[in-house]
Amino acid sequence: MYPRFIEHRVREALADTRVVLVCGPRQSGKTTLVEQIAGDDMPFVTLDDATALEAAVNDPVGFVRGFDRIVIDEVQRAPGLILAIKAEVDRDPRPGRFLLTGSADLMTLPLVADSLAGRMSIIRLFPLAQAEIRGARPIFLERAFAGHAPTVGESVVGDALVSAVLAGGYPEALARATWRRRRDWHLDYTEAIVLRDVRDIASIEQLSSMPSLLRVLAERSGQLANYSRIGAPLAMNHVTTRKYVGVFENLFLVQSLPPWHTNALSRLTKSPKLHFLDAGLLAALRGFNPDRLRLERKPFGPLLESFVFGELIKHAGWSDDRLTFSHFRDKEVNEVDVVLENHEGRVVGVEVKAAASVTSADFSGLRRLAEACGERFVLGMVLYDHDRVVAFGGRMFAVPISALW
Repeated sequence: MYPRFIEHRVREALADTRVVLVCGPRQSGKTTLVEQIAGDDMPFVTLDDATALEAAVNDPVGFVRGFDRIVIDEVQRAPGLILAIKAEVDRDPRPGRFLLTGSADLMTLPLVADSLAGRMSIIRLFPLAQAEIRGARPIFLERAFAGHAPTVGESVVGDALVSAVLAGGYPEALARATWRRRRDWHLDYTEAIVLRDVRDIASIEQLSSMPSLLRVLAERSGQLANYSRIGAPLAMNHVTTRKYVGVFENLFLVQSLPPWHTNALSRLTKSPKLHFLDAGLLAALRGFNPDRLRLERKPFGPLLESFVFGELIKHAGWSDDRLTFSHFRDKEVNEVDVVLENHEGRVVGVEVKAAASVTSADFSGLRRLAEACGERFVLGMVLYDHDRVVAFGGRMFAVPISALW
């Protein structure tokens, strides 16, 4: 069993919060984690079970009243439970009474956001980080925000890096022995998500177009979100496209990365980027394989950028700091792939390069970001396919991608 580095956050929340929700994509390991935490102290009910689902939908008040403490798995399948849970924890406000899991972002539903505000702690669990796969928790972000270049533990470069990116982080996919079996698992997974989970959380008129839309999004992962262009191949207008992309965001398949902004600069792009949260899933949808990426390095760049973004999101999940994510791009096309900012306003910039060498020109976007931030800028990194940290002056470093673990 893989270690999950957010486990301590779930345990802390259960000690002082009435309702704890662990949410994230299906098959990311939520059920395994909450069962391990609950042990024999809390009964476990999954709403993937038809009988339990019918009971929860038809009599939500009676359903929750029968339990002192309980784990409810896949709670998004019966949103009517939320009001019943609110009433129950208002009646008896002891902490740790309800441990929920959800494969959709329940906070996008007004009923949930309003009902459980101040009563619920939300912890997001994504597919496995590379550090979890290897079993050693890194301090990448802690060092970066302290102004120190991250250190490198296990060096992973070249073909080994390609293999790690293609494998992704879903535990079930990693259990497959070959990339072909993992690819098949990822494709079957996306089909199942569209056929069942989309229906659970949204009313979609063009449900048959959702698999094609997901593939179009895969082709544009890491690019600026232009909803008119995304929807054009499917004859969708930008309003419908944005709505349907939002469904995939709610299911934790893709995530919007907003643009960084400051009053010090007026000529900044205002468009978000869209990233897939699992590089293995993205690679399967793009039809990538190890042989192709060995011969064609260029397609590996966008895939690697989404991989790094996903790793950083996971690191932030178990960090004690509260971090916001964005991207930087000005009108002169100076770019930084990921901008991280902590609650004190300190900024770390991360640029991703799918190459074994770095030049001074690769830091142009980071330098522009540093100028805009002034003293708030802590560190700039170009992550690259190598095993050595190289200082470029002015709080700038070339850092191996494997420093992430």
